[in-house]
Amino acid sequence: MKNVKILDCTLRDGGRIIDCAFPDSHIKGITKGLTNAKIDIVELGFLRGNIEYSGNSTFFNEVEQFKPFIPENKGNTMYVAFADYGKEYGMWDFSKLPECDGISITGIRIGYRKKDLHDAVEIFELVKAKGYTLFIQGVDSLSYTDKEMLEAIEIINQVKPYSFGVVDTYGAMYKDDVIHYYNLVDYNLNEDIAIDFHSHNNLQLSFSFSQEVIELSKGKREIILDATLEGVGKGTGNLNSELIMDFLIRKKYYNYDLDVLLDTIDEYLHWIKEEHSWDYTIPYAMAGIYSSHANNIIYLNEKHKLRTKDIKQIISMIEPQKRKRYDYDNIESLYLEYLDLDINDQESLKILQKKLENQRILILVPGASIGENREVIQDFINRENPVVISVNFIADIELPPERSFVFYGNPRRYLKDKKSLEGRCVIVSSNVVEATTETIVVNYNGLVKRGVKYFDNSVIILLNLLKKVGFEQIVFAGFDGFEEGKKNYIDASYESNRYEKNYNQINNDLTILLKEFANTLKDKHTVQFLTGSRFSGIFK
Repeated sequence: MKNVKILDCTLRDGGRIIDCAFPDSHIKGITKGLTNAKIDIVELGFLRGNIEYSGNSTFFNEVEQFKPFIPENKGNTMYVAFADYGKEYGMWDFSKLPECDGISITGIRIGYRKKDLHDAVEIFELVKAKGYTLFIQGVDSLSYTDKEMLEAIEIINQVKPYSFGVVDTYGAMYKDDVIHYYNLVDYNLNEDIAIDFHSHNNLQLSFSFSQEVIELSKGKREIILDATLEGVGKGTGNLNSELIMDFLIRKKYYNYDLDVLLDTIDEYLHWIKEEHSWDYTIPYAMAGIYSSHANNIIYLNEKHKLRTKDIKQIISMIEPQKRKRYDYDNIESLYLEYLDLDINDQESLKILQKKLENQRILILVPGASIGENREVIQDFINRENPVVISVNFIADIELPPERSFVFYGNPRRYLKDKKSLEGRCVIVSSNVVEATTETIVVNYNGLVKRGVKYFDNSVIILLNLLKKVGFEQIVFAGFDGFEEGKKNYIDASYESNRYEKNYNQINNDLTILLKEFANTLKDKHTVQFLTGSRFSGIFK
C-alpha cells in the first residue's frame, strides 16, 4: 500500500523567510512545477485576517484570491490554504468562507494552540460543512502530556478531519519523541484519519524523522509529510521535498517526477538562497534544544553579536512557555541581567584548582542534621583531614584554617554573615554582587543549568564549580532535603514559611539536578553522605 503523501508548504511555511513576498509569477511557477512533479498536496499560502492583499504575496484574505495560481491541469494534486486559529495570530474571518467550488482551494489546514482546541471545534465543523477537506494541526506536540494528547485525540475523532498533525514546531524533537508521539496518536486516532508529520530542521533530523514515520506507519496508516523545496524556511528550515521525494521513488517505488522538482528549485529558489540563509547554525540548534521561537535567536544574534554559549544561556533564562513566543523587551532585560552576572573567572578557577583538585572535600550544608551529628562530623574532620566547604553559613565546628572555605551562592545569606567573614577564605558566585575584593568570585552564568524552577540552589552551583576545578571525593553533611512541618535548618532564622508549600518542588528539582551531576561523574569520583539525606540514593 502506498500510504505516504507529500504536502509541499514552500509557499506558506517556507515563505516565512521572506515574509511570504513571492512574486505572482513565482507563485504560479512553483505551483505548476509541484503539480507536474506529482506532489500530492500543495499549500498555496496563508488565509489571514489582518492583511490587505494586493498581490505578490502568499498572505491571502479571500478564498477567491487563490484561483489564479491553480494550474488548469491539476492532475491528482490537491490545493490547500493554512489558517491559524486565534485572534492574536491574525485569524481569518471564517464567516466569509464560501462553499467549496472545486475551482479554488479544496482543503484548509487549521493550526490551533493547545488552549484553543475546544473553541476551535465550531470552525472545524464549519470548514467541513462548506465542503472543504479539513486538516487539523495541533501546534507544538512536544508540549502535550500523554493525558492532554489523548484528550485532544478524543475531540479529533469526533470531528473526523482528513488529517491530524504531529508537529515539531520548534525543531526540538529527538527520535524517541517522534516514536512516542506517533505511536500515541496512531494507537488512539481513528484509523481513517491521516497523521500529518510536520518537522523543523534545527537539529538536522527532519529527513531521518520522515523515514522513521514512514516505517512506523507499517504501510497501513495514511501519513502526510510536510516539506519545502530545498528545505526553505525560517531558521534552519524544513524537511526537503526533493530528499523525501527521492527516498520514496528509490526505496518505496513512488511515481513522482524528481527532475521536474529539481528544475523548479533551479528556476525559483536561487534568488531566495542568494539573499537569505536557512542553513544549520549552532544558535538555531539552541532554539531546538530549548524549544524556543527562532526570532529569539535572530534578535540576540543580530543585535548583540553574542557568542553561541551566551545565546544558549540567555535563551535558557526565558521561562519555557515564554520561549515559544518572542518578546524583545523581555529578552533585552534578560540580556542586561546576564551581562551583570557574567565575569571572566579564569584566574579564580586556577586558584581553586590548585587548592581543590584531587582532594577529598567535605561539604557542610546548614541542614538540621548538622547539629544532631556534630561529634561525628568533627571526628571525620580530625581523622580524614578533608578540605571543608561550608555552604551559605559559618559552621560552628573546629575547622583547619588552611583547608576550609565558605561558599555563598545566596546574596541574602552572604549579607547576613558578611561581618563575620573576616579572615576566612570566601568563595562567591557572581550573583553575590555585594562581595568584597578579598573574595574569590566565580562566574554564576557558567555554573547554573536552567531548566527547572529552583535551578539556582547553592549546593548545585558549588557542585558544578567542583566539577570544573576537579576533586577526588565529595562527602556531604547536613544536605538533608526539605520536609513540611519539620525543622529543616540548623539555624531557625533560615526557616521560611513562605517556601514551605514549595518543598516538594524544591526536592524534585534538586533530585533532577543531582541525577544530572551524578551522570557526569567519572568512575574515580565518588559522592558519599556523612549524615542522613533524602538524596543519598542518587549516588549509590
